[in-house]
Amino acid sequence: MSSKGIKTIKSGDGSHPSKEIVGSESQLLRSKRIVLCITGSVAAYRAIDLSRLLMRHGAEVYPVMTTTTSLKFLTEEMMRWATGNKVVTTLTSDLEHIDLADYDKSDMVIVYPCTANTIGKFVNGIDDTSVTSVLSVAFGSRITILIAPVMHRSMYENEIIRNNIHRLKSFGVFFVEPTMVENKAKVPSPNAVLDRVFEIFSYNIVHSDKKILVTAGATLERIDPVRVLTNLSSGKMGISIAEIAAKQGMEVTLIYGHGEVSPPSLPNINTIRIESAAEMYEKIKIEILKNDPHIMFHCAAVSDFTLSHPAGQKIDSHKHSLSLEMTPTKKIIDEVKKWKRELILVAFKAEFDVTVESLVERAYKKLKKCNADFIVANDLDRTGCGFGSDTNEVYIIDKKKKILHLPIQRKEHIAAKLVELVIDEHRKRLDNQLG
Repeated sequence: MSSKGIKTIKSGDGSHPSKEIVGSESQLLRSKRIVLCITGSVAAYRAIDLSRLLMRHGAEVYPVMTTTTSLKFLTEEMMRWATGNKVVTTLTSDLEHIDLADYDKSDMVIVYPCTANTIGKFVNGIDDTSVTSVLSVAFGSRITILIAPVMHRSMYENEIIRNNIHRLKSFGVFFVEPTMVENKAKVPSPNAVLDRVFEIFSYNIVHSDKKILVTAGATLERIDPVRVLTNLSSGKMGISIAEIAAKQGMEVTLIYGHGEVSPPSLPNINTIRIESAAEMYEKIKIEILKNDPHIMFHCAAVSDFTLSHPAGQKIDSHKHSLSLEMTPTKKIIDEVKKWKRELILVAFKAEFDVTVESLVERAYKKLKKCNADFIVANDLDRTGCGFGSDTNEVYIIDKKKKILHLPIQRKEHIAAKLVELVIDEHRKRLDNQLG
């Protein structure tokens, strides 16, 4: 197979070269206008990474910096390069603070990093910098504000500063907590801020009418009371999908076996823990027939075989040999569409050390057999794509054998794209029914 039939995802509006990355990882922040305010801290350089991260998820980012920041910590040119937009450092007759933060002008103002000085000025209504003026207007026009404080630990624990933060929280201002390292309250990572942004926007439920079923992790089959047969699935992909779907307001049921990560503790995720392939089969069947989900991601690595007669007592470890009689488990993925034909089903196919052509062919064969709508194929032998890794490279194939290639990237970014694809498919089906 040539690469001609495989589409590698790209994005960008072409208005500025830096904006080519907009939406390259997901459209979760599509059409969101975010004002990124940067204050005078040595951590100001991290605003570059945050702005690019927000853009990769679809946001348009408008930078605002204090004069001190632009003179000592971060140049205007760097933020102009990072965002592709004009950088505001001083206010002019163009009324930049009104243009950015008046009623309905933007969706969110983020202060990253935010010094104790700026927090104190903001809470007391002092508008003597470009950042504090933007905050004053945004607060008055009820635009969502998110602050990421940074300072020495002794300052962060200063009762006056803590009271300022408490007052802002009581006014409805959001915070993402700093990381305590080396006796400092260090600015949280860009990914931590992104997660908080997703969480805040999820308060405006956009997909609350959708039910989604996700399976994740490995099943295990008992040999005796202390020994099991299992696989190395970490559960990270399924957990990421469940979390992203929940943050978009969907009602999520997560059927989770054994994995390396804890299930998300979000109010709209119902987590059901299971152990064996037989348990997973029964729980999935019940959920589909009773809860009637619209979409299912079957990410779990289900055991292909189980013990015919597991031992009731621990097997003597001094045995010279051990023979185990095994029987095949039920192929859950082949039953799903029999229980609900109209369900949007996403299957997964993992291979080891195969060509792209073979990977795609085997995955498509499985898609046809189980009547899935999409299948996600990956090669565990590729660098950064093994069990337990935080990254992956996948090929997403649909019923018409259209192939979308996602180069190696973090699993949560792949998860975001998958959620986006199935939501688009669900929308198309609803449009067809109405049309």
